[in-house]
Amino acid sequence: MHILLVDDDAELCGLLGEFLHREGFTVDCEHEGNAGLAHALAGCDLVVLDVMLPGLDGFEILRRLRHQSKVPVIMLTARGEDVDRIVGLELGADDYLPKPFNPRELAARIRAILRRYEQSREQRGPGALGRLEVNGVALDPGTRQVFSDSKPVELTTFEFDILEMLMRSAGRVLSRDALMENFYNRKATPFDRSIDMHISHLRKKLEHGTTLIKTIRGVGYQFCRTPEDASSA
Repeated sequence: MHILLVDDDAELCGLLGEFLHREGFTVDCEHEGNAGLAHALAGCDLVVLDVMLPGLDGFEILRRLRHQSKVPVIMLTARGEDVDRIVGLELGADDYLPKPFNPRELAARIRAILRRYEQSREQRGPGALGRLEVNGVALDPGTRQVFSDSKPVELTTFEFDILEMLMRSAGRVLSRDALMENFYNRKATPFDRSIDMHISHLRKKLEHGTTLIKTIRGVGYQFCRTPEDASSA
């Protein structure tokens, strides 16, 4: 698998590159924003993207990248900078990792995301599970298309997969722990808002004056099967 590291810290890139190479990955590095964006658009399996960069910063790279590509992205943020994490997830990052971090943690997150993307690819085509239609939302796993009230909705790969899991469990509550384990292969923590941000994006894209995804406080989320279920939110 081809990993692109975009970080202006050449020493850190060198150390991470050596570690990830030993873990079985092919690694390229870019230290400037414009070059990082061009390399990401040229093709790779996953981007590890720092926020602070010369030229284009990490947020602008991600914004432009998401207009043309759904390649998975892990943002590197400063420890304690909650705003950076929130903005990164809002722009379409799959995950974030605060600096400083253990390289093994980065490798584990890379594997978890790539495994999920591979599973998504395998679910497409003739062998894909059937089309879902719940409460005005239609989802087709084969074509990876979503419609809300017959209007197409553009979702990231991560958003699509979360929505599919929620819709297949419509009417049942899915815990944050279950969602974190399924998509990130790690336990939920009180300060990890990754899943919550992706749910928030889904609501903005799907809900127009109605409630489709309930928050069950202290537990998780539930996709409403009917307007009546939604009205009790």
